[in-house]
Amino acid sequence: MSVKIRLARGGAKKKPFYQVVVADERFPRDGRFIEQLGQYDPRQNPSMVTLQEDKTLEWLKKGAQPTDTVRRLLRSQGVWAKFKQA
Repeated sequence: MSVKIRLARGGAKKKPFYQVVVADERFPRDGRFIEQLGQYDPRQNPSMVTLQEDKTLEWLKKGAQPTDTVRRLLRSQGVWAKFKQA
């Protein structure tokens, strides 16, 4: 079982809103997930990103693989640098 940290889409048509979640890669994008780590709203200026840093670092240490987009968000929040230091 491979665990991914990825985005789950929510919101109305043409008004996306995302949750940063930990999910088994076999489950659908907006389907079942293990834990919610934060939120991402690209429509705000600047984009709103809120992450539970401690839980995110815990999942990264357990071996969860972030998607490319989530890795970019982690870098912008400074979480990726903290993970690489540890």
